[in-house]
Amino acid sequence: MRQPIFSAEKRVFGYELLYRDGLAACFASSGPERGTASSVNSSILMGFNMLCNGSRAFLPCNLDVLKNDYVTLLPPELTVVELAEDIAADETVVAACKRLKEAGYLIALSRFTVDDPREPLAALADILKVDFKALGVEKSTALVSKHGKTRRVLADNLQLQEDFGTAKKLGFSLFQGNFFRNPDVLPVSHNSVHRVKYFRLLDAASQPELDLSAIEKLIMSEPSASYRLLRYLNSARFNFATEISSIKQALTLLGEREVRHWVRLTATLCAGQSKPGALLLSALTRARFCELVGPRMRIEDSNLFLMGILSLMDVILDMTMTRVVEGLPLTQDCRAVLLGGESRLRPIYQVMLAQESGDWKNLSALTAEYGLDEISLAKDHWNAMQWAQELLGE
Repeated sequence: MRQPIFSAEKRVFGYELLYRDGLAACFASSGPERGTASSVNSSILMGFNMLCNGSRAFLPCNLDVLKNDYVTLLPPELTVVELAEDIAADETVVAACKRLKEAGYLIALSRFTVDDPREPLAALADILKVDFKALGVEKSTALVSKHGKTRRVLADNLQLQEDFGTAKKLGFSLFQGNFFRNPDVLPVSHNSVHRVKYFRLLDAASQPELDLSAIEKLIMSEPSASYRLLRYLNSARFNFATEISSIKQALTLLGEREVRHWVRLTATLCAGQSKPGALLLSALTRARFCELVGPRMRIEDSNLFLMGILSLMDVILDMTMTRVVEGLPLTQDCRAVLLGGESRLRPIYQVMLAQESGDWKNLSALTAEYGLDEISLAKDHWNAMQWAQELLGE
């Protein structure tokens, strides 16, 4: 699994790999280095560039991985060696870090603090990761003041948009946490016109009976939506004998299920134009993952894809989830799970969140409760992420 790391402009700087045996189970080694060795081998197996979209990969390393130079299996221009907080700054560690630096790798120190005993390693480090929530504003300020001019300081464990804003003001240069998946709720009057328009498009695609004429008018009122639909239908996926040149022709050829899917996708992509790409990738990955996992849990529901997309629509539209769902004709099950209530879809939702966040303890409990296979779930998540990346052109 991976978690994005952002610049101050909310552009993806890299991804931290949250390792767990999944697709790479056949490569798993024994001993304390098992987790990271699995990540290294899965990176090679699945393609390092695909795994991290060409961005840097932060690879958490324990002492054995560091001393044995396992990380050198990966390209130095794309790899950040992240040293765990329990690695002491002894001669062996310093020598290993110097070898990696000479080879072109970046070094990051995890959970760095004020008066950290790893201070001798800070001179070799390119990035210092700080648990922003645990350290607090006062100590974070002191740490940035001391180290911020000579190396990047990363604020980790940011949960809210306001945490990101505070860390940015303090001078942090990199940012990590779930803040980008939490809404920055604005007053109704502050919601932009184009977001309201796409909310109407999402509503139109969720009606029990599709009104293709109404959908056509909504699409034609926004050039980017028209372009996306025509490009989608004229792609190699459909391979129509003649070029599709009108919105009416496109909607007629798609069929009801594909119309609903495409309109929901387009609404999400266009509404999130000003949002981080990682947020849209998460929304689409969630949607596809829910759709893939449903049959494994013997839950057949046409709203699984919609549930995944809507799970982040409050963040995309900068409004509360209550306002999102009250404006859409959703089933009771879908509405309930999005608002945190009980629903027959809740197990899928819980599995989705655990898989996405790398909450392995909770995921193990859920797979045991519902008779799921963790390796199959990892494959489903990988396939969903690949699908989303292809759709976004990443």
